[in-house]
Amino acid sequence: MEFAGIGYRSLQDSGALRGGTDRHSHILYGVDDGVETVAEALSALAFEEYIGVTDVWCTPHIMEDVPNETDALRIRFEELRTLYTGPVRLHLAAEYMLDGLFVRRFNSGDLLLMEDDVILVETSSIAAPYDFIGILSGIMAEGYRPLLAHPERYVYMKMADYVRLRKMGVLFQLNLPSLIGYYGREVRSRAETLLRKGMYFAYGSDCHREKAMRLQYSTARLSKDVTKRVGQIGCDM
Repeated sequence: MEFAGIGYRSLQDSGALRGGTDRHSHILYGVDDGVETVAEALSALAFEEYIGVTDVWCTPHIMEDVPNETDALRIRFEELRTLYTGPVRLHLAAEYMLDGLFVRRFNSGDLLLMEDDVILVETSSIAAPYDFIGILSGIMAEGYRPLLAHPERYVYMKMADYVRLRKMGVLFQLNLPSLIGYYGREVRSRAETLLRKGMYFAYGSDCHREKAMRLQYSTARLSKDVTKRVGQIGCDM
């Protein structure tokens, strides 16, 4: 539904996500601070199906505070894939905090990847990890592509930092809730700027709660320009 003469609409009604891929979600149940139950996971996937998403990546946290084991995540993922009978294609990767555990897992080759070479990584929202550029360079030197989760949320970054990272070959993933102001006005402004500059490689719901995702996608209003640009993300992949 649009407001007459204004052209603002919700993500749900815009159709921007139809045929798209959710590259960042915590729908894999009972493994981190995300979805807790099978029932909620299935409901979240039903909503992804309803808005037209065709592929969902389950990307549970792996960090020193949440040291999920790769094999255990694979077992839980197969459980979810068996229980879900809808048309959305499910995939398993992980969201890696760039901390000491990541370095150990990386060095041992114990990784959950997208497309065999993409690693979804994150940092603290307030400070970069020690030797941030060195870590990213090391990832790429081994033939992997780092996909930086929700860069618009990192308050320590300036536009020059974003430009430097993109020139290096670091990929950016947009959190859709950032665009609707879920993390505040500054984050929303950063997200809109990066979106206008065409700097995002992928987007994700970062879904932790199914009800929150439904509310965010159905009530917040975005301009036609923003929803059009969201729909274009990933089309040239």
